[in-house]
Amino acid sequence: MAMKKHLMIVGAHCGDGEIQAGAIAYKYAKAGHKVTFLHLTAGEKGNPPHISEEDYRLQKIQEAEKAAAVLGAESITLDYKDAELKLTDELVTRVAKIIRERKPNLVITHWEKSIHPDHALCPKIMAAVQMKAGLPGFEIDGLPPHYFGILHSENWEDMQDYVPDIFVDVSEEFETYLEALSQYWFIMNSSSFRYYDYYKALGTVRGCVSRAKYAQTLKYPTGSNVRRGEIIPGFPL
Repeated sequence: MAMKKHLMIVGAHCGDGEIQAGAIAYKYAKAGHKVTFLHLTAGEKGNPPHISEEDYRLQKIQEAEKAAAVLGAESITLDYKDAELKLTDELVTRVAKIIRERKPNLVITHWEKSIHPDHALCPKIMAAVQMKAGLPGFEIDGLPPHYFGILHSENWEDMQDYVPDIFVDVSEEFETYLEALSQYWFIMNSSSFRYYDYYKALGTVRGCVSRAKYAQTLKYPTGSNVRRGEIIPGFPL
């Protein structure tokens, strides 16, 4: 196996990272790489009528841990409030500290445009974290600087101008991915959106166009999808 890497998937809410890149996460975890899901909030404001917001927050954290266990990953959920995320220095510093402690090589997060304010803010937060964690001029509890790359993944609420750059074949991982999704009550029981059906169908469609049984996609940040070299990438002379 190549040198062990650390993949971190950062979502605005518990469940976002799993639906967007859970099969990719399992593919890398299965190959021996470290995988972490970092949730900025639990996503507790979507609580069903029979449960309080606080109880649903605890439920979603437990569901995230169960889903991560299925995928061979670690789950971390911060205590910020759903639908109330703000780009503050306190939040950026807190996440930058986590980055310096855990040293992920790559972060996968939401696409830059979304109908959900928390989703749209997430890549802005991670861009600020990338700078604060990576530059030695920022002192954070004596931890050495650490730089990481960023890619975006696919979410039904984040589709404006989302055109995939990378198709990852997750045919062998897809059934385990669906098992992980089934740990979430909202994915299996939501009356407002058919999450499970959508992401199963999306994996099928992305697989069709990339000549695989199932696939998940990724996208480069705007302005960074330039590949320099003497040959066409992926087309050796």
